[in-house]
Amino acid sequence: MTLGLSLGIVVGYLVLALAVGLVAYRVSETTAEDYYLASRSIGTVVLLFTTFATLLSAFTFFGGPNLAYLAGPEWLIVMGTLDGVLFAVLWYAIGYKQWLIGNRNGYVTLGEMLGDRFGSTGLRALVAGVSLLWLFPYVMLQQMGAGEALVGLTDGVVPYWGGAALITAFMILYVALAGMRGVAWTDTIQGLFMLSVVWIAAVWVVSAVGGVGAATGAMLDARPDFGSFGGGTYSVGFIVSTAITIAFGVTMFPQINQRFFVAKSGETLKRSFALWPVLVLLLFVPAFMLGAWAAGMPVDVPENANVLPIVLNEYAPAWFAALVIAGAMAAMMSSSDSMLLSGSSYFTRDLYRPVINADASAEREAWVARIGVAAFALLAFVASLFRPGTLIEVGDTAFSGFALLALPVICALYWERTTRTGMIAGILVPQVAYLAVVLSAVVGVVPTLPRTVLGGWDVALGLMALSAVLTVGVSLLTAPTAEGDASRFAVAGD
Repeated sequence: MTLGLSLGIVVGYLVLALAVGLVAYRVSETTAEDYYLASRSIGTVVLLFTTFATLLSAFTFFGGPNLAYLAGPEWLIVMGTLDGVLFAVLWYAIGYKQWLIGNRNGYVTLGEMLGDRFGSTGLRALVAGVSLLWLFPYVMLQQMGAGEALVGLTDGVVPYWGGAALITAFMILYVALAGMRGVAWTDTIQGLFMLSVVWIAAVWVVSAVGGVGAATGAMLDARPDFGSFGGGTYSVGFIVSTAITIAFGVTMFPQINQRFFVAKSGETLKRSFALWPVLVLLLFVPAFMLGAWAAGMPVDVPENANVLPIVLNEYAPAWFAALVIAGAMAAMMSSSDSMLLSGSSYFTRDLYRPVINADASAEREAWVARIGVAAFALLAFVASLFRPGTLIEVGDTAFSGFALLALPVICALYWERTTRTGMIAGILVPQVAYLAVVLSAVVGVVPTLPRTVLGGWDVALGLMALSAVLTVGVSLLTAPTAEGDASRFAVAGD
């Protein structure tokens, strides 16, 4: 198959996704609530798949198989079972409560909700600033994944920067026009597409090597340690703490947290989180097992290369490999578009309007949002060219940073005695400590980005505990502010 046809499949798919988004744009309203939240009208299937497609990005398509290739299929337990179930529980505990509050008060962002609850523009800006800080590496992760995907698909003919630039251009154009309605519709199509192609890929490859038994036997012959939990590269402590930080971090991702506001009804939200673990396993089983089985296949995987394109190039026709890469690009685009849309809402609603220009017109706010999307995406693209870590390391950095927000938010949602000062302390101190650890890793003071302490436990887990202790402890020592309004969080049907 010619290089041009392979690239044509990938670009053609991206153009198709853009066309769906433009159709949604034509039927959208011009209000901020419609642009950011689709007028809170999303039903069960679309909500489930837009959340699914938004989360399952380059980290899943490339980082997951790479990790399974190195550490074994035990990561199915971490990402598929533990995180699938734990996130569903958090979706109820945090998401349903947020939906009730947001539906009553018309909130668009997490910072807007917390700022109103505690009467604090500073807290609102802090939540937005922290969210944008950790959103940056995750947007960068999609661009890194796209660059590496096209390098693998074309055997290096298309350079790394070319793939990263391609997805950057598409996501700027798409998000500037489509809004949440277009993002949600396209995510649903992309979620169904990538779920289908990864299963077909697994069946195709396994058939080529002699079946599941043969693939598993070859894997265990090559890596006997893959047959036991914790027997691979990482310790049990690291695996468990990573599962916890990822699940809590996901609930605070702007593009996920905002989806707690968009459901048409409470029943829509409840049906969606009940189905979530099933949908996660349907994607993770074939994707992660392809990576694990590759350990026993006669394929050459260079250091830091993505295993999935290499396996497909070896065992599947070129056109199908291109189709799977298109599915991976769909996953990246469906994550990036939502991140940029949510990021622009956090910037305009929580930073620009309350801090910089409170009197900005709706039209001016819309233009600031679109300019912010382009600037954010371009900065992330430039940063992605330096490859500051593997896909797993970059993704883990973002997950853990967001996880540190979760316990203070839970306190705010469920404990009326929580104070503004307690919230600021519970968010700011752990974030500063974690950022210091990350920067130390980047400049080489500590050896690698996976930040572990005794026994392999992730230091972010300890900082999560610190965030809860500070939020509760400082709240008990300080008086509630007169400007806050806890009654806004008391809702009927809670």
